Amino acid sequence: MASANAASLPGKTKRRGFPWRFILQMVALVLGAFISAIAVIIFEAPFNIAPGGVSGVAIILNELVGTPIGLIVLLGNIPIQIIGYRMLGGWKVVASTVFTVVLYSLMIDVLTPYFPRTGITDDVFLNALFGGIVGGIGAGIIYRAGSTLGGTSTLGRILSERFGIPLSSSALYTDTIVIVAAAVIFGWESALYAMVTLFVAGAVADYILEGPSVVRTAVVITDYPRPVADAILNDMQRGVTGWDVRGMFTDQPHTVLYVTIGRAQVNTLRRIVFEADPKAFVVIGQAHSAYGHGFREVRGAEPEAGGGSK
Repeated sequence: MASANAASLPGKTKRRGFPWRFILQMVALVLGAFISAIAVIIFEAPFNIAPGGVSGVAIILNELVGTPIGLIVLLGNIPIQIIGYRMLGGWKVVASTVFTVVLYSLMIDVLTPYFPRTGITDDVFLNALFGGIVGGIGAGIIYRAGSTLGGTSTLGRILSERFGIPLSSSALYTDTIVIVAAAVIFGWESALYAMVTLFVAGAVADYILEGPSVVRTAVVITDYPRPVADAILNDMQRGVTGWDVRGMFTDQPHTVLYVTIGRAQVNTLRRIVFEADPKAFVVIGQAHSAYGHGFREVRGAEPEAGGGSK
């Protein structure tokens, strides 16, 4: 009886059929690793742009002693992933990252001979910019598939869980060390280009992971909550949440209404609110995404990017 009851619980239903989700995840990891490798081969390595992480160290060593970039990425990740295996909860936590790192490393070394050794443009800034864009697209795809490119991403999680250091701070520390090393070896101009690549890659990866910001949140302070809420509910078909508040300057009671809308609905909301209450106070905020009725369906937990560089 116990097993039958457990099977009927929400989320415990045994799924059958073709494993489309797993296959799509593998395809995404292969595609993300390929795009990330292209960023290194075409834009970063030919111009000694080392934007942090194990890949940055590999680019530095490639210039100094000629070691293959992919091999160094793989070797550099071995101790990090072993530590991650022991400190982050076992093989289940690092399995997809190990798979991605192996793919990424192999693709760098296997594909390098098939591309021009001097890249596709002599403009270093363009290489720094598009190295970040292309690398960010690859990393974002990998993050959406629930994995990372290893390196300081895994190291950042270890520092966060074991020592309480925020992921953003740990990434800053490790990437700064690599960029300073690149500055000493390649010059400060090269280090500045590496910082451009690092910043752009992070912004693009976030965009790929979270999507465009098409959701807006509105806070409406009004003395006529029922007419305003009814107008939003009836004309826009959006849910409204309200609660009673008190103005600290006037010491007068008011009502705050909270509503989530699409970007294209901002002007409509503003018109509706001020038609119902010309003295209302409205604040429009920006959000990356909304989940639930009328917005995105919840199909599982969002992947954790993990912070840090590849």
